[in-house]
Amino acid sequence: MKIAVVILNWNGIKLLEQFLPSVIQFSPEATVYVADNASTDESVAFVKKNFPSVMIVQNKTNQGFAGGYNDALHSIDADIYALVNSDIEVTNNWLKPILETFESETETAIIQPKILDFKKKNYFEYAGAAGGFIDQFGYPFCRGRIFDTLEKDNGQYNDKVDIFWASGACFFIRSTVYKELKGFDEDFFAHQEEIDLCWRAINKEYKIKYISDSIVYHVGGATLQQANPQKTYLNFRNSLLMLTKNLPQNTLFQVLIIRMLLDGIAGIKFVFEGQFTHFWAVIRAHFSFYSLFLKNYKKREKNQVKIYFKTRSVVFEYYVKNGTVFVDVI
Repeated sequence: MKIAVVILNWNGIKLLEQFLPSVIQFSPEATVYVADNASTDESVAFVKKNFPSVMIVQNKTNQGFAGGYNDALHSIDADIYALVNSDIEVTNNWLKPILETFESETETAIIQPKILDFKKKNYFEYAGAAGGFIDQFGYPFCRGRIFDTLEKDNGQYNDKVDIFWASGACFFIRSTVYKELKGFDEDFFAHQEEIDLCWRAINKEYKIKYISDSIVYHVGGATLQQANPQKTYLNFRNSLLMLTKNLPQNTLFQVLIIRMLLDGIAGIKFVFEGQFTHFWAVIRAHFSFYSLFLKNYKKREKNQVKIYFKTRSVVFEYYVKNGTVFVDVI
């Protein structure tokens, strides 16, 4: 199978200097690409000079994660796309179990490796950990990460299992499926676009897998810190857009109303914590969602598969029942 490792870059020269060598060293099966999202630093010149084996795709504008990958992948020929954040350190033989699974399981369309914390390597990392799920109100959580609580890697997720969503930090997808689904939804710009894409794949009856034999380490927050209000804005808005597009019709409006009420509670919590910029981010997210609702409602597929969620409300399990690990909330 022909595999392309594609690293989306935006003004990330320091990250490329630190992490690109491991990708080149441990990816002999792949062609490595840097997809530059209209950087204004010397990223492109740096890669050309120091890593001549790396192919470069230059996007004309910065359209975030979603648009950036959509633009770049148009010009990349491969059977498998490995979309890798610029702050990922890969390990020896990380590609082998992924490729073996794609070759032997034709119904598997998307795969995620084990994602550990680069700064604390015996713990799971926030963005994906050991594979993602959502509750029925659209709140994402992972095996190994519930909200901001991260589990230590004690081998409890050393397995190969079906998951609901794979992390965009290190995301493998068949190119045929990517094209069938028309890539990421560019209305999302960044954050949760990979969950939306996975949900749309599930609606097409494809499978998504987590494979622990492939291990990477992720810095996390290198482009947009967790505490940044813009991240709050994108996460709240995009979660509502994702529900609008993918929930079965008979539950859509009921769930949206409950989710918006929960968002209101989250906004009030931000006020009491003195985080007024995050409160305003929630308000902005809702007004943006209202403006995009009809456009995204029209994107709904004819076949919306009924999802059996792992938990009704991860918010309730975490904040009320103090469930801090995956087995506590399912």
